[in-house]
Amino acid sequence: MSRTFARSLLVLLPAYFVVSLAFAHDQASWIMKGGHKNGAGEWCCGEGDCFAIPSEQVSVGQAGYRLYGMETVPFNEAQPSPDGVYWRCKRPDGSRRCFFAPPSSY
Repeated sequence: MSRTFARSLLVLLPAYFVVSLAFAHDQASWIMKGGHKNGAGEWCCGEGDCFAIPSEQVSVGQAGYRLYGMETVPFNEAQPSPDGVYWRCKRPDGSRRCFFAPPSSY
């Protein structure tokens, strides 16, 4: 019985991760399809560049949006998120390329 369970895990876990990544990218496809760029003219989204941020991890203060309690995005660098979700797009080095916030949070 445990051998069958272990084999199932070997098949199902990798499939789960592939489906999860594909779903996350599909959710961010509006960013890529919309041709969004940041203030420097860089495209916001490439394959796997944009990730949703849970609203519990974002606070709004006088200086802008505070992400994970570590990074502040000034209001003038935030773009409206039509799906009502916070999104952060990153460069290959991990620095922020674009940030999207629900319009009601401005």
